[in-house]
Amino acid sequence: MKIAFTSSDGTMIDQHFGQCEKFQIWEVGPDAAAFLETVQVAAHGSDEEDRIAARADLLSDCAIVYTMQVGGPAAAKLVARKIHPMKTATEVGLKETLEKLQEVLRNNPPPWLRKAMNKGQLASFDED
Repeated sequence: MKIAFTSSDGTMIDQHFGQCEKFQIWEVGPDAAAFLETVQVAAHGSDEEDRIAARADLLSDCAIVYTMQVGGPAAAKLVARKIHPMKTATEVGLKETLEKLQEVLRNNPPPWLRKAMNKGQLASFDED
């Protein structure tokens, strides 16, 4: 699954969702994690509503976004797009966060995380 991180330097989760200038995008599974790309946030309108919507659209194929802080309206827009916001509240290491997440994935992930892992995968149905 793709996960976005609000990071100023690619090593720490140290930015507020609504104020970050870029997102670090990773592909994460139980046994492997790989950096995919840095996505720059462009200027999108002058009001907060436009900025939040543009950021959420940038992350549309991500299942989770880890951020130091996220406001209620922004979190609601992410959830509406099936992106789970994870607030760290303090600066934390990106690699350590990845390792902790992978440990949860290898063991017994909670239902919301199992659902996030399946984001973008279509259910297959047998036709009779």
